[in-house]
Amino acid sequence: MLRAIGKRDRDIFDEVWPEKRKIVLKLLRQETVSQREWQDLFFGVHYVCLWDEKGATKIYDGLQQDIVEFIVQAQSKVQAQRGEQALLATYIVEWRKFFTQSNYLPLPFRQLEQSPQVKPASSSSSGSGSSSSAAAAAGGASTSNAAASASNQASSSSSSTKASTSAAAAAAATSGGATTSSNSATAASSSKKGPTDDSPVRKLMLDSWNKHIFHDIKDRLQESAMKIVHAERNGDAYDAQLVVGVRESYVNLSSNSEDKLEIYREHFEKAYLKATADFYRLKSTEQQQENGVLAYMKYADAKLREEEVRAKRYLEPSSFNILTCRLVKVLIVDHLNSIIAECPALIRDYETERLNLMFRLMDRVLDGEGVEAMMGDLQRHIKSAGLADMQSASEIITQDSEKYVERLLELFNKFSDLVRNAFNDDPRFLTARDIAFKMVVNDTSVFKMELPTSIANRGVKYTAPESKCPELLANYCDMLLRRTPLSKRLTSEQIDARLRDVLLVLKYVNNKDVFMRYHKVHLTRRLILGTSADSEKEEDIVEWLREVGMPADYVNRLARMFQDIKVSEDLNTQFRSSISRHDAINIKILNAGAWARCSERVSVSLPIELEDYIPDVEEFYKKKHSGRKLQWYHHMSNGTITFVNNFGRYDLDVTTFQMAVLFAWNQRQHDKISYENLRLATELPDPELRRTLWSLVAFPKIKKQILLMEPTAISSPKDFAENTMFYINQEFAIVKNGKSQRRGKLNLIGRLQLSTERSQQEDNQSIVQLRILRTQEAIIKIMKVRKRMNNAALQAELIDILKNMFLPSKKMIKEQLEWLIEHKYMRRDDDDINMFIYVA
Repeated sequence: MLRAIGKRDRDIFDEVWPEKRKIVLKLLRQETVSQREWQDLFFGVHYVCLWDEKGATKIYDGLQQDIVEFIVQAQSKVQAQRGEQALLATYIVEWRKFFTQSNYLPLPFRQLEQSPQVKPASSSSSGSGSSSSAAAAAGGASTSNAAASASNQASSSSSSTKASTSAAAAAAATSGGATTSSNSATAASSSKKGPTDDSPVRKLMLDSWNKHIFHDIKDRLQESAMKIVHAERNGDAYDAQLVVGVRESYVNLSSNSEDKLEIYREHFEKAYLKATADFYRLKSTEQQQENGVLAYMKYADAKLREEEVRAKRYLEPSSFNILTCRLVKVLIVDHLNSIIAECPALIRDYETERLNLMFRLMDRVLDGEGVEAMMGDLQRHIKSAGLADMQSASEIITQDSEKYVERLLELFNKFSDLVRNAFNDDPRFLTARDIAFKMVVNDTSVFKMELPTSIANRGVKYTAPESKCPELLANYCDMLLRRTPLSKRLTSEQIDARLRDVLLVLKYVNNKDVFMRYHKVHLTRRLILGTSADSEKEEDIVEWLREVGMPADYVNRLARMFQDIKVSEDLNTQFRSSISRHDAINIKILNAGAWARCSERVSVSLPIELEDYIPDVEEFYKKKHSGRKLQWYHHMSNGTITFVNNFGRYDLDVTTFQMAVLFAWNQRQHDKISYENLRLATELPDPELRRTLWSLVAFPKIKKQILLMEPTAISSPKDFAENTMFYINQEFAIVKNGKSQRRGKLNLIGRLQLSTERSQQEDNQSIVQLRILRTQEAIIKIMKVRKRMNNAALQAELIDILKNMFLPSKKMIKEQLEWLIEHKYMRRDDDDINMFIYVA
């Protein structure tokens, strides 16, 4: 070694390289290389680069010549093949051998990366390169030290290199193998950076292969690979490994360390996408024309799934989405109109399986055009089918709130099943169902209620009608919570389920304030009459109303009503203990702010038996609560009287008004009394007296009426005249199973009238008045926080606040804004009339 130091540089390369070249050729031909030869190659390259200034360039040029010669030999083998499959098979075998060599041949030549004459593919260097650089920096300190360093480096690399060589050779020798593992291995090789990826020798090998073989036959390779894929799609015999091998060469051939898939994308991916689009563009048209749209949908769905599986064999993961988009364009978007045209008929016939197939196809379209079209068809179907069903059963449901609610729930469940089975409960289709069902619930074509636009001194102007649904829902709730045949035949769990169903339908009601009003009236009647079937359920539904978003002030008033009833029970106990006639009266002290709106008090001449109690009650209450004033609402009261005639003795539950009328005969049982005399005796207003008398002469649930009248041809209370005569029916009896009973109990209260005839006419006006106040309140709350706000933003936020009670019309919002401006609560901006400013 010491003798070699004095030699000229060119003698060092000429002396060392011929022996090392033999080892390189053996490696290229994949012949056996001993560990000694492998280590000598490391040492020789290091030695030449260290002592010959141009040694790296000379080694690089020698390597290039040998590599090109080897590639030319492989080229001749490949081009000698005439058949397409033979060409692919030979190319893949030669490529895999060469690619294996490109992974381990550069290892002994890492020293070239440090040479300025041979620039590496990138500036990064591996650990072995750094060691070699350190050895070179040691200079002429000791040749043996440098040799020892190179020898140690070679030894540390040899075992891993041999393992890599044998593994790679095994891969080259095996033509079969699992396709999936091949794909994953390729993906791993393209994503993970190996120790030789930045080597100039590896770059030299790949560039040389690209130039001398791949560049000349890449078109033939692509065409042959695409023909095999085409044969597979047509069901012909094919060899998938040939396509996989071509793909691998495209992926691994790139020497660009920043973009390993550059060549793959520019050639193989592009050709695959084009061949796929061309194939299905032709096939899809044929399929639709021959088999129709419905069969074509199955074909498209099957082919999309098939191509997704095929892509996992033949393409890199980065190509999957691109291929899917291209297939969706050809198989779905190009046939979108004809597919969507079948949607209305499928929805109408509840073809859920085919609808689900259509939905899966349309959901692949990126812009959502297909899904939006299906949502529109679903909305139109639910609206039209729902309204048609309600109108066909209008005669039944308008008379029976139970039938109405059950019909609504049947429709809702039917449409929900359709959305679940056909569209997998997709949120977009659930929203479409809700929008359409809301139209059905709030429709006014079957029945309606009219609300006045404003409260005026001269008459009332009516707006477009509103749905009567909330009133019927409240009636149905009353039937479930009151002791009725319906509530008696249902179990507790069934009643809970039906009440939940009512709240479900209520979610779709626009004018929830109407439901709140009627529900409160019914609750008032149940609590006063004590007809609740289950007090726990009464309180449960109050909490459920809170959960579904009903206004807190409304729910709190309901809770206060229950509290008043409990307090009244305690007061009754104390009052009865303070008087001797303790069983004759039951008082209810109710908070005026919590209970239903009380109309004007009705004057009535009470029987002397009741009149005597009033001073006692007032005195008792004044002792308990000084400063509070009691107001008596007799139209909300009721009692039990004993009725005796020639046939028998009966207990009758009656209203206070009915009691006042019947007590007119208490001292003259057989007399006939005129309407005018009854009016003077009872002091009842004319509308209330007519209504009360009609309930006694024409009560619908009994065969024999308590009172009789002359003339008998009167058909309504409006026909009563001043000289119409009334008298006690001495033959009155309670009839059970066709037999008259001499004793029994009868309820004549029916639906207790909590409001007078006049106030009933004002009910709708009071609803509008409450809406006006709520709208004004919400506007002030918003403006107090915002200070300044434009008209559009104010209306949007206002509707969002009020939507759980009612939807204010634009006209109402405009009128209330003008009213608030007029009364100096807010003002318009001087420069922008659409901008409102809060006035503190």
